[in-house]
Amino acid sequence: MKKQTDRAKLTKWQERLATNEAAYAAQLSKMDEREALYIGTRRLRDIVDGETKTEAVHVRNLCAEIIEAQTDSNIPQPKVTARREKDEGKAKLIEDMLRGELDRMPFEMLNDMMERTVPIQGGAAFLVEWDNTRRTHYTVGELAVSVLHPKQIIPQNGVYTGIEDMDYIILKVPQTKESIGRRYGVSVQDESETEPDIKGSTGEAAAADLVTQYIAYYRNDKGGIGLYSWVGDTQLEDLEDYQARRLRRCKKCGATEPADLTPIETPTELLRAAYGANFAAALPMDMPGALPPFDTGADPFAGMPDGTGGGMQPPTVRRGRGKCCPYCGCDSFEEREEEYEELYVPVRRSDGTEIGGTAESAGAFGTELDGAGLPLTQSTAQPMRIPFYKPDIFPVLLQRNVSVYGKFLGDSDMDKITDQQNTTNRIEAKIIDKLLKSGSYLTLPNDASIRVDAEDCKVIRIENPADKALIGVYDLQGNISQDIAYLAQVYEEARQLIGITDSFQGRTDATATSGKAKEFAAAQSAGRLESKRVMKNAAYAALFEAMFKFKLAYTDEPRPVLCRDLHGNAEYREFNRFDFLEQDAAGEWCWNDQFLFSCDTSAPLASNREAMWQETRMNLQTGAFGDPAQLETLILFWSKMELLHYPGAGETRTYLEEALKKREEEKRQQMQLQQQQMQLRQMQQAQRQAEQQQQMQAAAQAQNEQAAQRYAQSEIIRRAREDAARDAASGGMPQGQAPAMPGAADTAGTIAF
Repeated sequence: MKKQTDRAKLTKWQERLATNEAAYAAQLSKMDEREALYIGTRRLRDIVDGETKTEAVHVRNLCAEIIEAQTDSNIPQPKVTARREKDEGKAKLIEDMLRGELDRMPFEMLNDMMERTVPIQGGAAFLVEWDNTRRTHYTVGELAVSVLHPKQIIPQNGVYTGIEDMDYIILKVPQTKESIGRRYGVSVQDESETEPDIKGSTGEAAAADLVTQYIAYYRNDKGGIGLYSWVGDTQLEDLEDYQARRLRRCKKCGATEPADLTPIETPTELLRAAYGANFAAALPMDMPGALPPFDTGADPFAGMPDGTGGGMQPPTVRRGRGKCCPYCGCDSFEEREEEYEELYVPVRRSDGTEIGGTAESAGAFGTELDGAGLPLTQSTAQPMRIPFYKPDIFPVLLQRNVSVYGKFLGDSDMDKITDQQNTTNRIEAKIIDKLLKSGSYLTLPNDASIRVDAEDCKVIRIENPADKALIGVYDLQGNISQDIAYLAQVYEEARQLIGITDSFQGRTDATATSGKAKEFAAAQSAGRLESKRVMKNAAYAALFEAMFKFKLAYTDEPRPVLCRDLHGNAEYREFNRFDFLEQDAAGEWCWNDQFLFSCDTSAPLASNREAMWQETRMNLQTGAFGDPAQLETLILFWSKMELLHYPGAGETRTYLEEALKKREEEKRQQMQLQQQQMQLRQMQQAQRQAEQQQQMQAAAQAQNEQAAQRYAQSEIIRRAREDAARDAASGGMPQGQAPAMPGAADTAGTIAF
């Protein structure tokens, strides 16, 4: 397969590459020298005139020692701040998503490469891409991050403030010929590797199966990012807006290219059901049953979704070996940029709400009129249209060592200590010469002979005894004390230029008289290197923002994200790009990417597990978590230790939680027993109170009855007395009473009171 090459555009970019590469040649020439210094070059530069030694036999590699002393294996962790209060939950979700991406991708190796390349060369770059070929059963595409060596970057000449301020930037990437063919569908078997040096140091041999691919990212007229790529004189890709979504559409009617290939020989009932009375006009002209195109100026399929027929997917028509459009019969398709996404089916967001779907819309159908003389109307289903999100940033993110005005890269540590490394190599060579040329020398008479062998006793034969006085041994030693002293001075110069101390390297420091003093000395050295850490954090902050924007732009499916709740337990959520879709005051749909990205400054301490374990134990002992004797405090402690990946912390926490549950269950049962006992006592007390009340009521009733009886008796006595008093007053006989019968008193008896 061979793509057509735009010669004018190819020539323009080749000229831009040559012009900017020539302007950048001075910096490119230093890069191999810096790498050689780090590896340990033996080449010696002249210090004084007349130097004959050009190569060292022994190298003390100061450059490698100082670079390795600064290496930091800690990967900065993301910190996302929401600009609006309602977006706090989304900011936390973005943080967890980015942490998951750091774990998924080989950032340990990427960080290790950057930790050495950046101080050696003064800077390096990350390349952020969306790899659509990485697919699973549930997802399409993944984020990809790689490292670019400065030799692979050709910046726009004269722009030093940053990559985002450039109009374009060009990359050099070594690729295999087969990978180029698979990715771009272009054969580059006739091309060769034009710049093998970008794979390593100068002198790297060209490989037969490799080529040098040039990728130019540029800012287009609309503010987006374009891409132009080529190998040699072969164009690979030309995208005016490479971050835009694309679909293959019919060149004639704009319908999307069908995915399946279902050969059709004659019109079918499915086509008839899809297109109704106009199905024959939609068929390709060379198919049986096809009709000439409409001459009414109206589209018979107006209002139907692209690639569908009234909500039905028509079968794909195939001519020979190629596809043809099922609507107009055209067999030519092309990629087109898509500004809007059409949602025919509602999409559910994380909060349970749904967006998208179709809405009925009435419109004119053709040019026919009804009985009233009005155009005929047809109701069609219109999908919801939302804009596609685009990052609109350069995918190349620069990390500087130390910022320097007027330079694209930062300041290189190798450039600062190059002279010290050369001087050290020279002095080392001089010391070795002195030591090798020193030794014992023997003087003998001219006519004397000596046996030279491995025997201990040597025989010296002389002509006469007087010659014995001429035999002597002289020990000659070179004085290297000054060389050693100056060598130490040069070593200190190199370390002081960078800001490295003995305490920072973990070596014995005579100036630190205590542990606190040693810690303070290390902190001072770390303070001098703080600028490099700040630049690293700034680069990673920009990287985190780019990763989020690429995920927001191209992640169509919800992706699982592992989070942690307040108790440290795993919680699984989803990163759904539609959660960031919202409407403005005018009702227009827009994407919410208003978040601030930075690095968590506590991450280096958090990554030092031994120090964090010790700190957590100290917090437990000092009562920061609560009473150490309480199970709740111990559970909190072991939860923290589990988060710090302490061995066996999870099992210990589970055991304590089970013990706490058991104790709470026992306490609950005891409380229930106490409540039952209390209820029983209350019932018994109520029963006793009821009995006492009954007894009191019975006693009161008896007292009332006795009082009633006494009252009745008193009334009888009173009345009897009143009657007696009246009888006495009336002469001894009660009024109205007949005289008593004889013997009545005897029979009545006497009433005694």
